[in-house]
Order: sequence, then structure tokens, then C-alpha cells
Amino acid sequence: MRNLDYGVIGNCLSAAMISSRGTIEWCCLPHFNSQAVFAKILDRERGGEFGLTVDGSYDIRQAYLPKTNILATSFGNGRDDFELLDFMPRYKRGDRDYHCPPDIIRYIRVIRGAPRIQIRYNPRPYYGQHPARTEVRPEYLKTATTAGRYETVYLYSDLELAAIAEGRPLTIAKSCFMLLSYNQKLSPLDLDVIELEFEKTKVYWMDWSANNQRFSEYNEEILRSALVLKLLTYQNSGAILAALTTSLPEEIGAPRNWDYRFCWLRDASMTIAVLTRLKRHNIARRFIDFVLEIIPYKDEKIQIMYGINGEKKLTEKTLDWLEGYEGSKPVRIGNAAHVQRQNDIFGVLIDAIYQYLTIFKREKEENREGLWTVVRTLARHLEATWYKKDDGIWEFRTTQKHFTFSKMLSWVGMDRAMRIAEYFNRSDYAQKWDGVRAKIKADILSRGWDDSLQAFTQSYGEPYLDAANLLMAHYGFLAPDDARFAATVRLTRERLSREGLMYRYRNADDFGVPKSAFTICTFWLIKSLYQIGEKQEARALFQRVLSYRNHVGLLSEDMDFDSKRLLGNFPQAYSHLALIDAAITLTGDET
Repeated sequence: MRNLDYGVIGNCLSAAMISSRGTIEWCCLPHFNSQAVFAKILDRERGGEFGLTVDGSYDIRQAYLPKTNILATSFGNGRDDFELLDFMPRYKRGDRDYHCPPDIIRYIRVIRGAPRIQIRYNPRPYYGQHPARTEVRPEYLKTATTAGRYETVYLYSDLELAAIAEGRPLTIAKSCFMLLSYNQKLSPLDLDVIELEFEKTKVYWMDWSANNQRFSEYNEEILRSALVLKLLTYQNSGAILAALTTSLPEEIGAPRNWDYRFCWLRDASMTIAVLTRLKRHNIARRFIDFVLEIIPYKDEKIQIMYGINGEKKLTEKTLDWLEGYEGSKPVRIGNAAHVQRQNDIFGVLIDAIYQYLTIFKREKEENREGLWTVVRTLARHLEATWYKKDDGIWEFRTTQKHFTFSKMLSWVGMDRAMRIAEYFNRSDYAQKWDGVRAKIKADILSRGWDDSLQAFTQSYGEPYLDAANLLMAHYGFLAPDDARFAATVRLTRERLSREGLMYRYRNADDFGVPKSAFTICTFWLIKSLYQIGEKQEARALFQRVLSYRNHVGLLSEDMDFDSKRLLGNFPQAYSHLALIDAAITLTGDET
């Protein structure tokens, strides 16, 4: 049984997943949403990899260098020891410009002896659809597809290039490097250049970490999750990816496999709230600027997700030549859910604008009228749609219902719209939207509450529970000490919790009954338990969930209830956001 025992490196343009034995098994170049050069995680034979082999005498360990996104894989047998330092260069050039090329540097630092290794270098551009040929050139190895779509990558090294290409054994007498690039290099490379890239990147990450807000507890856990979120931030637009991967299944062997290399608008308000609590104002500001850039002014349809450059067309297709993670087909790129109707999106966006105004004080004359137009447009959409059925937060593909959470986020939207109207001294709009807000709340309290269950349900008129309703206090719909909220939290824990982890829901959806735990929902439970006064249980559960992270502190979207094996796309931004939010709540520093 495989677990997602991977470290992740990146530079805010792209990233790579590296196994606990130092093998790159997933990497898209030149950007996060580009074609995969290495996809062994999705097909052990055809996907392509970049690793190294040592004999059985070696003990192999892996960890991040403290306060960085540089991954160190140590190989030791007491005689011939070395460490593999993997990173993608990132550092400032001037006040605003960043050096972040589509490069992976593998810096091998010899500690003692003369280690003997074999390099397994097998790029398979464009998801391994067609064969590729590696040619030995005087300065580099060039790998190019030999059929279909033309793609190339280049490998530079001070090791013997032919030995790398042929997989012949190499003796390493001194420190050395391998640099994989999407681009052909114009300047000569040597170990001095590589070591300078290493030091500059290390200083960048350590400086970034030093500027993180500190709390009375959980600082290491918060920082590692913050570093993950930073890796998932796209330099060119400010978008934040949901995850680095596609088609890592929620359940082994099941078709719940999706491409998560996109930006979901629903995550916007929580992302901004968490990042500003960490004092990461620049990331939060750039992200909300991205969100505002893609919100249409008038009646154009608003999507639930966009590409990381703001793309609207995210056509879903399957890569049928790949076997999938442990045979879990299909492998998908694109995401058909981008055309769904989810009424809560309007509320999420208005909440994001409200935070934009109150946190960043962006009320300059050239900006405020455009924002006000957007708010009025979104509020008009909310008035016209809040009472209609939709696909819901969990993106049901074949059914629409009156989902309680969608209604609650509609209430959030009207609540924030009213506050924004007051901010701009438009009392006429504030009064109007206050009336809509009251109507939505009355509807939820009447139809979303089930007297027989004594809890809010997933959808009107059905007895199923939904972990999303644990966010009612988080968004201010109900006070934490409201008896209805406390009752919902306790029944949700009873009905949806198993082995200390949470289902999203337990009723059947388009693909049957869910079988895995949804990581973010467990953090929602932890926060809501703390809010209703069950603080000791919340702390104990938080400690348990922390122990389920992988060997370098990363989390995926899902977990197996029994084995605690990580499942789903990885690393998952929302899981790490919720970890930070729960950790800060448990510290009590902001109460």
C-alpha cells in the first residue's frame, strides 16, 4: 500500500513532487498547469521519473531544511554518505522582480567517502502519451517527444552526461549537480553557480518565514502549512491553486478523480482571512486582485473556478493511456465542474470584497466606483438566485437541491453587501439588502432546521447532515453559543465522524456512498468544537490529526478512515488553510 510520502518543491511558477527515496514522480513545466514531464505517480511504467539508485546498505531519510521549501534527502551507510538537496530557484531581483525559472536543481553534497549511484533519468513529456528520445549533446541532455505534440526538456550536469542517459553507475568523489530546465541555457553552468542559486533560494525562504506571524502555540505546524500555501501561489497572476496534482483518487480504484490545478473562488474569503492573520498581506492582496480581475461587471456568468491565468474554458478530458494512481481511472485534465451553478459563489465574492475594503482600505477614487458596481451586480445576482436549487459546495454532478450551506453563503453575501453599502454611505441599498438578508435567514431557520433531528441538514426536506454546516459560526450566521449551532455540531460529530475523521456527508452522490474522510471537514469540526466550549476534545483531536500528516508535514484532500493513509490531490491548499485556521483558534490568541 502506497502513501503520499512525497515532499514538494516549487518556486511559484511550477512545482515537483519528490518521493521519500528522492525520486521526482510528478512535475509540470513550465507552469503548474502545463503538461507533465514526470508523471510516474499516475503510471509506474509510462509516466516518467527522475531518481537515483543506491545499494541496500543505505539508510534514506528526508526532511525540509528548516523554514524553507528546500527538500533534503539524506543517504547514509556510515562510509559513503551524501545528501540530495532539491529546490526550484526563487529569490528577488530588485524590489519587485523575482528570479523563478522553470528549473529544478538537484544539488548532491558529498559528506564522506565516495558514494556510488545510478541515475534514473526518464522524462516523458506531455503525460507520457508518446515515446521520447534523449540525446547526448556536448553541454546537456536533450529529451524530445518523437511523435505527437512536440515537447523538450534539458538536463545540465557536471557528471558524465552519457552515464546519466544510459543509467550507468557513477562514483561521486565530490559534490555535484544536475539541473533540469524547460529552457535551453544561454550562460555556462558550474558548481559555483549552483551553490549560489542554493544560498539565494535558502535565504529567500528563511526571510519569508521570518516575517510570518507567530502565536503562542503550533508555530512550526502553522509555518509548514503557510509554506505550502506560498508554493501554491502563482507568480504571474496571484491565483492560488487548489492542489498541484490531477487525478489522485479520493478512493483507490474509484472514478472520483479530478484535476485540481485551478483556482476555486469559494476558497477566496477563507484564504484572505487566514493569510492576513499570518501577516501575509502581499499574497492576500495579489490573490484578491486576481479575483476582482475576473469578476465581470454586469451580467456575464460567474464561474465557480478559473484557470490560474483567469482562463474560463476548462474543458475536461481523459488521458486514457495512463493507468491512473494504483489503477484508479480515469486520469482527467480540465474540470467539467466549471460550468456548474453554485449560488454560494456570489456570497463568497462579496465577502472577499468586504475583506478587501476593510483590511486593505482600498477606497481610492479610481477603484471604489468599480468595486461598488461589482458589489451591486453580485447582490442583484444573489437576489435572483438565492431561493433556487443549485449543485452545492460538493459539486454534485447530476442533481440540484436547496442546499442549506448555499443558502447560508447567500446570507453571508447579503450581510456583507449591506456592510459595504454602509461603508460607502449608501443607506438606501443597505436598507434594501438588509431586508433580503432577513428573508434568507428566516428561510434557512425554517426549512434548513430539522426539528426531529435537532440539527441543520444538508438540504431542505432531507434528513442528511453535512459538515459544511459546521461553518455557520465561522461566517457569523449564528453565534457560537446559539443552541441550534451547538446541537448541529454535536449531531454532525456523532453522525459523520469515524475514527476521529470526518465525512463530508454520508448519503449517496453521483458515484455512490463516500468512503473516505475529507480532511478539511475534520478541521472544521475541531474549530466548531472549540467554539461551543468543548476545548479539551478539540485540542486532543487536533493533535491526532497532526500525526496523520506525512513524513514532512504535508496533507492531501482526503484520508482513509482506518489506515489514515493520505488520498486525493496533494498537497491540498484548503486542508492546510483549515489547519492554520484551527491552530490559531486553539491558541486563543485572537479571542
